[in-house]
Amino acid sequence: MGHWWVRNIVEPGKLPLLLALTAFVLTFAVTRVITRLIRAGKGPFRNVSAGGLHIHHVVPGVVLTVVGGFGAVASDRHGTGGALAAVVFGIGAGLVLDEFALILHLQDVYWTEEGRQSVEAVVLTAALVGLLLAGFAPFGVNDLTQEEVADRGTVIANIAANFVLSLVALSKGKTRTAVFGAIVPLVALVGALRLARPDSFWARRFYGRRPRARARATLRAYRHDRRWTPRSRAVQDWIGGRPDPDPARLPGGRR
Repeated sequence: MGHWWVRNIVEPGKLPLLLALTAFVLTFAVTRVITRLIRAGKGPFRNVSAGGLHIHHVVPGVVLTVVGGFGAVASDRHGTGGALAAVVFGIGAGLVLDEFALILHLQDVYWTEEGRQSVEAVVLTAALVGLLLAGFAPFGVNDLTQEEVADRGTVIANIAANFVLSLVALSKGKTRTAVFGAIVPLVALVGALRLARPDSFWARRFYGRRPRARARATLRAYRHDRRWTPRSRAVQDWIGGRPDPDPARLPGGRR
């Protein structure tokens, strides 16, 4: 285990990235627990205000992200300073992306339906950083045997093929499939072979003169969303908390 850690994490300089990812995920998890306790009126935690102004946690998040980012640029990836800067950056990024929806909509939508976009942004970011960690860096590791070089060359070729398939899946409007397909083999292949979503770049480019394909894509997207959207929202509610009911959708509310 120690040999693997040194060869694949320490020598390629991936330790700061691993620390940043760990700090990012833990910060998001702790922040969501605290905000849910505040929402329920439990525990010692309260919203932070100054002069009647509610201070969102994206504010300290931006400060920590800037400090950690510049600190990482100025530090050595193999030194203590780089590791510390990575942790600070990960904490700041976790606080910022936890309120991604607020930045996107320029209003407090944390506990609304639009607030789900923050959870999606965090999950996708964690997946992308995990992809960087899972990637191989043969030129950053010293003293490889010929067999190791051959094995890593094969892996790199597979990663490149997955990346191309992920781009095709992305152009078909399958964002999640593209992201996770770049990490998990064959997932991107499935996304690349299946019909594109009707509002995607691929559909606009290649289904314009194919009404049957366009109709099939629309029907498949409708069935997929009807089946999987409730399950996806249930997972998001479990991670980030259930949004407040939309008054417009309540009985007697405006539509």
